[in-house]
Amino acid sequence: MYVNNPNIKIPENPDTIVWKYMDLSKFLDILISGKMFMSRSDKFEDQYEGTFSEPTFEEIKKISENNPKFLDYYKSHRKNVVISSWHTNEYESFAMWQIFTKNNEGLAIQSTIGNLKEALQKERYTEQHIGEVNYIDYKKELIPFDDAFFPFLFKRKSFQYENEIRIISDVTSQKLTINDGLKIDVDINKMINKIYIHPKSENWYKKLVIELVSKLGFGFEIEKSDLESDILI
Repeated sequence: MYVNNPNIKIPENPDTIVWKYMDLSKFLDILISGKMFMSRSDKFEDQYEGTFSEPTFEEIKKISENNPKFLDYYKSHRKNVVISSWHTNEYESFAMWQIFTKNNEGLAIQSTIGNLKEALQKERYTEQHIGEVNYIDYKKELIPFDDAFFPFLFKRKSFQYENEIRIISDVTSQKLTINDGLKIDVDINKMINKIYIHPKSENWYKKLVIELVSKLGFGFEIEKSDLESDILI
């Protein structure tokens, strides 16, 4: 379920638009299972995920001189934090299509911050927070460490194009053994406002998505992205 964390920055406007780009198989898994997958933070491709900037690490080392368990905690904590990444933008992103979909196929879920909060209320076993990712210079800037979630809400400036919003959970207290990640219950009808089909996809692909969604009992608005629409001249 969604729980507000006053330490975590989140867009104030509940109508802030967010996107999740994915292939068809992952989308169908959400519809069929009624669950959303959250990746284990130490399984992300970015090796810096959940780690600290250099100035912060120096501060932590000083504290750890008299309390070695302090540093050990942060090293082991990454395997207990799971994340679902979303892109915040008023419009769809060409870069996100390129990165998260392949072979001119795939789709994007459009939602809002407010709808994500409502959709997460269906989950009863774990708590979720929603926060903006901050992009900083890891050689110069300090990442606060007075909240255990902060290392997972900062990334290097080279990822700034992602405009990332994260749904994040710490499952340490549940004592769960998770491999690549964790599936949580979501209210699909509240989570999905609209579905956009890959801009370079063929018409048959759009028809396939519409047919599959309909057969599964959902009535989402579905349209093809117009990023590749015909030019006027």
